[in-house]
Amino acid sequence: MEKIKFAILATGNIAGSMAEAVSRLDIFECYAAASRSYEKAKSFADQWGFEKAYGSYEEMVEDSEVELVYVASPHSHHYQHAKLCLEHGKHVLLEKAFTVNASQAEELITLAREKGLLLAEAFWPRYMPSRKMIADLITQGTIGEVRSVIADFGAPLTHVERLSNPKLAGGALLDLGVYPLNFALTIFTGKVLDIQSSAVMSPEGVDWMNGITLTFEDNKMAVLHSNMLAYMDNRGIIYGDKGYIEMGDLNNCSEIRVYDENKKLTGCYPVPEQINGYEYEAIACAEAIRSGQIECVQMPHSETMRLMKILDAVREQWGFKLPCE
Repeated sequence: MEKIKFAILATGNIAGSMAEAVSRLDIFECYAAASRSYEKAKSFADQWGFEKAYGSYEEMVEDSEVELVYVASPHSHHYQHAKLCLEHGKHVLLEKAFTVNASQAEELITLAREKGLLLAEAFWPRYMPSRKMIADLITQGTIGEVRSVIADFGAPLTHVERLSNPKLAGGALLDLGVYPLNFALTIFTGKVLDIQSSAVMSPEGVDWMNGITLTFEDNKMAVLHSNMLAYMDNRGIIYGDKGYIEMGDLNNCSEIRVYDENKKLTGCYPVPEQINGYEYEAIACAEAIRSGQIECVQMPHSETMRLMKILDAVREQWGFKLPCE
C-alpha cells in the first residue's frame, strides 16, 4: 500500500510534535513543510526529514503530490488556511480550536463535503486509547450512573503571543478551555439545556480565565475552568452514584484511576505506550482517507459543530468578539 504524502502548514512548536509522530509511522511519507519564510520551512524540513520545503502556503498547496495537510497555524487563520487546502484538493487535519466560530466551521465542512475530502479536527485526546478506556469503564457500570463532571486546564501563559493577542484569536477559552469542554462532551452526549459562564478579561481584550457550567438533559452537569494565569492540575473527574473516575492530564493522560464510594482506589489503568500522542489522529486520518470518508469517527463533524456552538454561546455571554470574525 502506498504511503500517504503528508504535509505541514505552519512550522511552530505543535507542528514539531506532529512531525515527530508521522516521521515514525510507516503509513506516511514526510513530504512537504511550509512556513511564511523559506529558511524556517527548510530548517523544519531538514530537522524532521521532510522532502520539500516551501516559503509560502500557496506554493505548497499547488504541489499536486501533497495529499494530507496538517494545519498548525494560529486559531485566527485556521479557516483561511483550511479553505486554501480544500480548494486545492487536499485532505485536511485542522488543529484545534477548529475555527474561531461555528459559522466558519460549518462553511469548511460544507466545502469538504462538496469536494469529497477529509476534514478532521486535530483534537488529539479524542483519538487516544484513553477515551475508549473511560467509555468502557462507564459502560461496565464501574461507578454506577454518571451524574456530573468537573475538569480544569491551565498554566501561566500570558507571555505566549498567540494566547495574548486578540488578532491571533487569543485567550484561555479557545486554546485551553476546549480541553475541559471536550472532556465533558465525550462523557455527556445528550443535549445541552443551559450554559452559564463568566470570564476575567485581559487589558488586551482576551479572556485570562473562565468558568463554564453546562447543564445537560437527564439532570447531568459539567463544571469547567480554564486559566492562563495560574498552574492547574489539568484533571478531569467523572462522578457516579457508586464512585468516580479520575483522569490526570486532560491533554494526554498516563493513567486512569477508579475510586469507590468510600474514596478507595479500586483500579489504576495505564494507557498504552505511545510515540507522543499525536500519532493517533494521524492514523485515524489515514484510515478515513483510505476508506473514502470525509470525517473521522473519533471526532465527527457533528461533534466539532457541537463544541463550536458552545464556544460561540460562551463568548456571546461575555460580549467577546474577535477581530478576525
